[in-house]
Amino acid sequence: MLHPELKLLVYKIRNRDLRRKVIELLKNPVFEIDGKVYSGLPLEISPAGLSHHHSYPGGFIEHVVSSTRLALAICDSVEKVYHGKVNRDLVIAGTILHDIFKPLTYAVGENGSITSTDLADYMDHLSIVISELVRRGFPLELIHVVSAHHGENSPIKPHTIEALICHLADLVDSKLNNEILRAASFLARKAVGEDLQGLNSREAFEIILAKAEEGWEGVKEAVKKIKQDREKMCKG
Repeated sequence: MLHPELKLLVYKIRNRDLRRKVIELLKNPVFEIDGKVYSGLPLEISPAGLSHHHSYPGGFIEHVVSSTRLALAICDSVEKVYHGKVNRDLVIAGTILHDIFKPLTYAVGENGSITSTDLADYMDHLSIVISELVRRGFPLELIHVVSAHHGENSPIKPHTIEALICHLADLVDSKLNNEILRAASFLARKAVGEDLQGLNSREAFEIILAKAEEGWEGVKEAVKKIKQDREKMCKG
């Protein structure tokens, strides 16, 4: 079963063959080499990073959904403001799949923390996805969108408007999430004098909203509530 929000985005892909390929990869994001099959963490519980952004359970889905929605907003701007032309199928498919093999490089450690796998010692998620997209017969234009999504730091820079849009959406969402988590961590530390480890996006926005509406006392109450909610989850 596809995550509901992912499913809504996938079905915006009009080309049936491309949509089918994307769905198949989302349902079976495995990589086989030397007779061994690597499957990694389920997409729904995987983070999208180990430290810089979306570095908490569920972060992968958040990042993919948010990046794809941002990409579609950029498509609107290109078409309606600049009167350009964009292949939205390539943008949607590329943005949905750009980090699809990151969960393959993550594992849950003994203490419950997320660590990297043995596969990650030999291949990064971008190398894996490029090879797998080629193997699964995805169109060259789509492979370029994915392979260029790191912009200047990619194996190849974006050479199409679709690749550029995917890169910008990925960059904006990563930066947004990173800055929100940093801001919330700073506010929590200043309010209660200690670090609040493992913040997710929902908790971070609760803290930031509390500061805006109720000041430092609001931040203290928000941190207290977050700790209580975490304790309940651990017990339940």
